[in-house]
Amino acid sequence: MDIVIPIFPYFTALDAIGPYEVLRSLPGATVTFAAATPGIVRTDSRMVGLQADASFAEIEAADILVVPGGWGTRAAMSDEPLLDWVRRIHATTQWTTSVCTGSLVLGAAGLLRGLKATTHWAITDLLETTGATYTAERVVRQGKIITGAGVSAGIDMALTLAAEIAGEDQAKAIQLAIEYDPQPPFDAGSPAKAGPRIQALTGMLKTDPTD
Repeated sequence: MDIVIPIFPYFTALDAIGPYEVLRSLPGATVTFAAATPGIVRTDSRMVGLQADASFAEIEAADILVVPGGWGTRAAMSDEPLLDWVRRIHATTQWTTSVCTGSLVLGAAGLLRGLKATTHWAITDLLETTGATYTAERVVRQGKIITGAGVSAGIDMALTLAAEIAGEDQAKAIQLAIEYDPQPPFDAGSPAKAGPRIQALTGMLKTDPTD
């Protein structure tokens, strides 16, 4: 099973690595990180780089496509070579997925038009400009397209996909292997729970490095 994760400047590390840690454990799985050109691609924090071992031009098909999010998705929405590649790979996939604002890339490629989808809570209006209908759920499946909400939801998305592919027991075994047993110290993981004051504070944490 060939799994491809495209990375681009200013992607979010956990959006890519969270699903990777789950999906790499599927039977027969191989995971390839691809970029416009092979080499180190820096994340949106600029503190972390991830090695892309293949170029987009080298990847002609995939069983699973996982598009991460990050500040770089805004530029990616108008990157026609990338969007054309996403369309071509989507035509070959069993599953096309996204994490967080990666749904903007799927939407800009025209893959979410008329479909329900989820994304990070802060960019729901932008998602809907692509023709998608935002749904406030952690994971949303529409046919072979699965979208995950913000950042950490990539793990939930990947476990959902693992259960579809290999069965619920295998997905549970992967969950246990990575000891994914969330017990957060605060109940502030959604806008409704956190409230407007905490929402405002997130703006101080999310400085757009592309400005």
